[in-house]
Amino acid sequence: MFFLKKCVMELIMACFLLICFYFLSRQAATVSVWMNSEEAEQKGNVIVLDPGHGGSDPGMIGIDGLEEKGINLSVSLLLREKLEEKGYTVVLTRESDQGLYDDSAQNKKAQDMQRRIALIDETAPVLTVSIHQNSYHDPSVKGPQVFYYETSGEGKELAADLQESLNTTLEVERPREIKGNTSYYLLKRSKGVLVIAECGFLTNPDEADLLQTEEYQEKVADALTDGIVTYLRKV
Repeated sequence: MFFLKKCVMELIMACFLLICFYFLSRQAATVSVWMNSEEAEQKGNVIVLDPGHGGSDPGMIGIDGLEEKGINLSVSLLLREKLEEKGYTVVLTRESDQGLYDDSAQNKKAQDMQRRIALIDETAPVLTVSIHQNSYHDPSVKGPQVFYYETSGEGKELAADLQESLNTTLEVERPREIKGNTSYYLLKRSKGVLVIAECGFLTNPDEADLLQTEEYQEKVADALTDGIVTYLRKV
């Protein structure tokens, strides 16, 4: 009888150990899959923001000598903050009022653009948004407009999502449409998905005033964030 009880107890213990091993194995596998999924997600969430111009290159000059470069940087910094809050990794081509060129360079503009493209290619982001401001000889012209490389289907879709979000969030009275382009250096040279977001016209008095305020820059950044998120949910 004692021998039988001993065998039964050993059998019960063996079954218990097997059950524990099974559940521990499943938990480990689940953690492993979760970690792999997280790693895969992290690898695909890098975004590059390119604040146009900087340093000796002021960009467009608007009302009362208003320079484009400062607004580009302010909007980009706000946009980075909002995207990082959503879990994206954001790389800026510049974080201060400096161009990407050497002071000794004979053609600073060319070197600046080449280095922007090199940084973007090295980063290999899921997308790049180059932030700019527009100008026109007619001061009545206003409104944001997004440009994409004419033959890029992904670029066109990203541009459309950004344009719709800008038009809606900024309550644009006469919404502009996205525009394909084959001549802009960044659009031509980028290997990945890149668009140029012209946030407004510095030559329009009303828009120039708005673009200098933090409140409106926040709205622009909110609009671009929503457009980017909308696009990434589809890819």
